[in-house]
Amino acid sequence: MKDIARELGVSVVTVSKVIRNHSDIGEETRQRVLKRIKELNYEPNMAARALVTGRTYSAGLIVPDLVHPFFAEVAGGISDVLRRRNYSLLISSSQGDPDLERQEIKRLLSRRLDALMIASTQWTVESFRRIEAQKVPYVLIDRGFLGMPANFVGVDDIAVGRLATEHLIAAGCRRIAHIRGPATSTAVGRLEGYHQALAGCDLSQFQDYVVMGRSPDADSWSSGNEAMKKLLELDPRPDGVFCYNDPIAIGAIDRILEAGLRVPQDIAVIGCGNLHFDKSLRVPLSSVDQQSRAIGERAGKLVLSLIEAKIPPQPRSIMLQPAVVPRESTRRT
Repeated sequence: MKDIARELGVSVVTVSKVIRNHSDIGEETRQRVLKRIKELNYEPNMAARALVTGRTYSAGLIVPDLVHPFFAEVAGGISDVLRRRNYSLLISSSQGDPDLERQEIKRLLSRRLDALMIASTQWTVESFRRIEAQKVPYVLIDRGFLGMPANFVGVDDIAVGRLATEHLIAAGCRRIAHIRGPATSTAVGRLEGYHQALAGCDLSQFQDYVVMGRSPDADSWSSGNEAMKKLLELDPRPDGVFCYNDPIAIGAIDRILEAGLRVPQDIAVIGCGNLHFDKSLRVPLSSVDQQSRAIGERAGKLVLSLIEAKIPPQPRSIMLQPAVVPRESTRRT
């Protein structure tokens, strides 16, 4: 940095600010410094910088499933935001196991990361109290804890459940089932929205048509397939199914088709997530778009603001609004 500063006739502070992508450096100076950095193949020593600044310029993300498309989209949004500020993102999976999640939180805290982002599978707030005790900023993603003030980015899950169920009602379904998710705020909210929509249309007699497969977080397709098998055994069987997420819905559709029934003519299906492959399935899947990429981007921006705040701000809750994306799986006319 001293060599570059001397060669270009600028201060070491200027070179440092260019490397850290500070906004108060003129564009001409920035480009001159970046050009010389590239010529010298210079890479900052992050360990040395951490000793000086007290920051590691890295953040951690813990999700239930690394291959789940929703969490992949969220991680992509976070990574894009952090990369523009020269931050690294360390990603870990809890595999839907609360004990493993607690271990991963401890492991990432031991790395002295600048912040954590967590899509939690836990039912208690003990781990988050530990994070707070170490004064590490954190953001809850997709899943919150009732009564615990914390930074949160997600979607209005009651609205998700209500919109999905009302969409099935508008498609002519009257015996509407719900394949629910794990015991998290996300699943609880979507179940509540489902019940609200049924009650609003005088269909509450079918509100017990709620089932769950064995592992809705770790193996969503199998969970949906298994849960749909239970629903097909009901008398009368449902003519519409709202699924907690899209992979569960795909498993449910496969079971319906294997039973010789038609989607949507016999049973209409809607999921949640609006994943990029939904329109390419055997039966293109109607879904509730929960803005997964935007959730990641907003979480990334929020966590950067927390890292850079001189005084810890009051917790913020950023709630994005969902929208139905109709496709063939619910088009009955």
